[in-house]
Amino acid sequence: MPAKNKTKKTAAKPFYRKKLFIWGAAVVVVVAAILLAFRVSPWPGALVIRVVFNQGGGDTLKAMQEKLPNYPNVAMLKDQAYRQHDTDARLDVYIPKSARADQPLPIVVWTHGGAWLSGDKKDAGPYFNRLADQGFVVVSVNYSLAPEKTYPTAVHQLNDAHAYIQAHAAEYKGDPRKIVLAGDSAGAQLSSQLAALATNPAYAKEVGIQPALKPEQLAGVMLFCGIYRMEGLATPDPTLPKLVGWGDNVAVWAYSGSSDMSNPLIRQMSAYYHVSQDFPDTFITGGNGDPLTEAQSKPFAEKLSSLNVAVTPLFYPKDHTPSLPHEYQFTFNNDGEKAFEQTVRFLQATTK
Repeated sequence: MPAKNKTKKTAAKPFYRKKLFIWGAAVVVVVAAILLAFRVSPWPGALVIRVVFNQGGGDTLKAMQEKLPNYPNVAMLKDQAYRQHDTDARLDVYIPKSARADQPLPIVVWTHGGAWLSGDKKDAGPYFNRLADQGFVVVSVNYSLAPEKTYPTAVHQLNDAHAYIQAHAAEYKGDPRKIVLAGDSAGAQLSSQLAALATNPAYAKEVGIQPALKPEQLAGVMLFCGIYRMEGLATPDPTLPKLVGWGDNVAVWAYSGSSDMSNPLIRQMSAYYHVSQDFPDTFITGGNGDPLTEAQSKPFAEKLSSLNVAVTPLFYPKDHTPSLPHEYQFTFNNDGEKAFEQTVRFLQATTK
């Protein structure tokens, strides 16, 4: 009997070794396939980033809901379709109840951020309520996300949204002669590009778009933590963590539709290269803990100033405490409050 048992164990070892080898090979194949997928398409990385950003957007919204009160003097129109047969083309409108048809209010058109891959018009809803409570009609606009849709889809959608807002301005008790384009992060990139298109005819011709807004309608632009030179995002500061560089590269790839960062579209979508002296008065800000501030916001502010565009910057010393992260304006700590107060002052000054 003992000899028989020994024979069974000896015979079993090759079988289990073969099974382990098969399982190991399968794992290697799966991992290799996943890594290959990340290299040949922006989709896997983009979906990972979307999950992370959506979680962050949800957390930001929850924090704002806890810190900001309800504003009973502000009415809201939800999910207005601004483009036929386009389910992504929706906007929300925040209207002070005190608004009067014979005294229309300035209109702030806000484009949300999210690396062009995520985000929604409602993510900063409490902020828009508070801004409207200061005496402005605020319109928050959705657009198609990448990689499902690529550049210049969102630009054409937003241009159509601007046309729709003008057509319905009387309904909102808003003044179509006093429009301010605003946005955060990727939304700042889009808003800066739309403003450049409206004030630079040669650029509009290059992109192949007829701007819905005339230069004289644009009272100002408000840019928060944005991107204005796309190639700078695609080739980030090498001192940053590699994960940050990977995420930036994937976002640009997914939005532009090209992994070739020398593609002319990268420069075309960069407002830095297309602004002119006719660009509207600009409020621009970024936190001292946000890498985009040094790489994007400050150079863009300097470029505008060199063109004699009126710029109202809000930046902080590098050693400012606490360190202010990307999208710090939505935190509503002391510095978030300061940013909001300066935002309101800018709006009042440019739309009076």
